[in-house]
Amino acid sequence: MTDWTREQMEQRLVRYADLVPCRTAFLDTRTPGSTEKENFTIIGPGVSESADQFVHITEKHGFNIGAARQPFGCINSQHSHETAEVFVVHSGHWRLLFGPNREDGTLDIAPGDVVSVPTRMFRGFEKIDRGLGFLYTVLGEDDPGKVTWAPAVFEAASDFGLKLTKEGMLIDTSAGDYTLREADLAAPIDTGHAEQLVTPPLEKLLQCIVRAGMAEANPQSPLAREGVQEAGLIVPQATDDGFAPGPIVGWWPHGFNLRLLTLESGAFVPPHARSEAEVLFVQSGALEMRWGEESLFLGAGDTLTVPKGLYRSYRNTASVPAQVFVTRGTENPARPVFAA
Repeated sequence: MTDWTREQMEQRLVRYADLVPCRTAFLDTRTPGSTEKENFTIIGPGVSESADQFVHITEKHGFNIGAARQPFGCINSQHSHETAEVFVVHSGHWRLLFGPNREDGTLDIAPGDVVSVPTRMFRGFEKIDRGLGFLYTVLGEDDPGKVTWAPAVFEAASDFGLKLTKEGMLIDTSAGDYTLREADLAAPIDTGHAEQLVTPPLEKLLQCIVRAGMAEANPQSPLAREGVQEAGLIVPQATDDGFAPGPIVGWWPHGFNLRLLTLESGAFVPPHARSEAEVLFVQSGALEMRWGEESLFLGAGDTLTVPKGLYRSYRNTASVPAQVFVTRGTENPARPVFAA
């Protein structure tokens, strides 16, 4: 298929400069240390608790794409997820904090690092260097469910007038426009539930990270050619497109693959189509995507979702390498079909 118009494709492109933030996305939005964070829902509903959250692309992909942007010292409070949560560090240095009260250790991550945090454990994150930083995130499943907050987060939020309904929507009790009798409010999880959300040992958590520059290119990738490398980052099982499991496999479902596609200056991937959802996030450099007679140019921080079945080609037209994180739907992507 090549009958996608440029206008239609531009609706599938979310440029970094056009991201619409939400400053009231979660229960901890007024807690000191967390007030300056910006949350983004790029693809899918995400896990935002605010009716003010803007969703850029609503089409179901089998996973969600989001992001967080925070200044130095800003904290995203301790919480747990029921589906996969993957962090791709676009910019800045960050510290992951483990345990309901941050008592179970930390892990520092830097630009280009990828971490898949196990489900059903408490985690938070803090921006630890000067300036703004941007974390790109992938959440598992079309409906990633609700966030489970650590009990202390509930207590701190209540002090600032914020409550959650049982459906996971944020209510501002200080606004004076509703009464508590009108809402069925969520309560903090009990001790028994909290004790089930156990932090794995650090040596096991280290199986869930790939540091920048450590990803190994797969010569069996159908995209591999002169100047083009594709490395697996999250590959839960052997795939039909030639990838062995690893380096991040996980003992919980992901429902997608995460790859790193690198194109040297002038390198080209010829026209091919995919049967799965494919989302591109440009980490660095620039990338031209062409379909038929049309093309789009992507820069660092831009996100594009490519339609299933569309024959597309990629070229690096810049003088520096392009690094692109690719989220590919399903745990077993098929081989691409190249144009004759």
